[in-house]
Amino acid sequence: MELTGSQILIRSLLEEGVDTIFGYPGGSVLDIYDELYKSSIKHILVRHEQGAAHAADGYARSSGKAGVCLVTSGPGATNTVTGIATAYMDSIPMVILTGQVPTPFIGSDAFQEADITGITRPCTKHNFLVRRVDELAKTIREAFFIARSGRPGPVLVDLPKDVIQAKTAYREGGITKSSMKEPVYLPDSNQLMETLELIKKAKKPVILIGGGIIHSRASSELAELVRKLKVPVASTLMGLGGFPGADPLWLGMLGMHGTYYANMAISHCDLLLTLGVRFSDRVTGRLSSFASNATIVQVDIDAASINKNILVQVPIVSDCKSALTQLNVMLEKNGLSKIREQRKDWLAQIEKWRLEGPMTYCRSDSIKPQKVIETIYELTKGNAIIATEVGQNQMWTAQFFRFNEPNTFLTSGGLGTMGYGLPAAIGAQVAFPISLSLILPVTEAFK
Repeated sequence: MELTGSQILIRSLLEEGVDTIFGYPGGSVLDIYDELYKSSIKHILVRHEQGAAHAADGYARSSGKAGVCLVTSGPGATNTVTGIATAYMDSIPMVILTGQVPTPFIGSDAFQEADITGITRPCTKHNFLVRRVDELAKTIREAFFIARSGRPGPVLVDLPKDVIQAKTAYREGGITKSSMKEPVYLPDSNQLMETLELIKKAKKPVILIGGGIIHSRASSELAELVRKLKVPVASTLMGLGGFPGADPLWLGMLGMHGTYYANMAISHCDLLLTLGVRFSDRVTGRLSSFASNATIVQVDIDAASINKNILVQVPIVSDCKSALTQLNVMLEKNGLSKIREQRKDWLAQIEKWRLEGPMTYCRSDSIKPQKVIETIYELTKGNAIIATEVGQNQMWTAQFFRFNEPNTFLTSGGLGTMGYGLPAAIGAQVAFPISLSLILPVTEAFK
């Protein structure tokens, strides 16, 4: 049957499982909004396009699905750039749909024209300018595939007005899913064997986790490994929630805003197993002295991230879930009791550091921000999704709220975007609607 580009777009989004779009209408996308109104997709009207991008980001982080936002051409598109860069820095799967002037006017400085594909090329995983209506369905499927696969990230699709209005023959499922197969990111068995030998010999091992643990949904595999080895776990800001914050082996966050005992453990460890970590400057400090006594194993799905900031001895290009699954199987076949025995002195030393420099604050009769965060944790028992702004409130939350589950901490880690928290919280609320009865105990506690 013959459909318009806007009809094809909505059908393609439904095929991808999209149930929510965050957006703000404008002239070049009105035809899309007409079709969106007729569909089952929920539309959340924002007050600024940057808010649409952040809300889609919060929806994606909390749900694990790709977030979607829709904006008009020109300033509507350029207003999303900060939100796109935020998602790009933190590897968040998003599809950004932008309106564009008709194709004959592209490059003519037409009203509300902006070269949004050129502008966003440095901060998107990929972007598309759709020039023909018969390419639209295929492009949408490719956009979602790219956003979700491998190391996730934002993908922008620019939609000229004449393409959206044009008609073409459309067949349901025009290209098969099998033609877009997920790349395989399996670890090299020799490198895993080398890692196993290092684990056996190590007397002071530490595991450091980052956002890759959460993106690969590897939290349960990590917990299994930690139980087998009795190795303490530290985290970057983006890894919070990847390992239970209430676990005795939890060291907390590493780096300039991290715990004393996590930093001491990294400084003195002889083996550092890193999982989904890109070694940002906030984590490493002076590169020459970072984990200077340790052999470093880096597991990351993105080969470009390995040896980028820190030179490692064992580089493993793999998603964290596959690497941990195989490592757990290999460990099961080896003598785990001996490996565990040699951890006692190391764990005792870490406990000593924990007592010497606990994460605390000056308590008084006035309500401190840290106390607010601790109280929210106690009242919710950690069963909450927390969104923060950037700055001190962000660090206090990372330090004093124990994140026990993945996808529960929404914060702009890489870009440090102020104004992120509220729209991201709206995105999470749309993904997981909550009752007011869950909020009231928190507000009552501070009356």
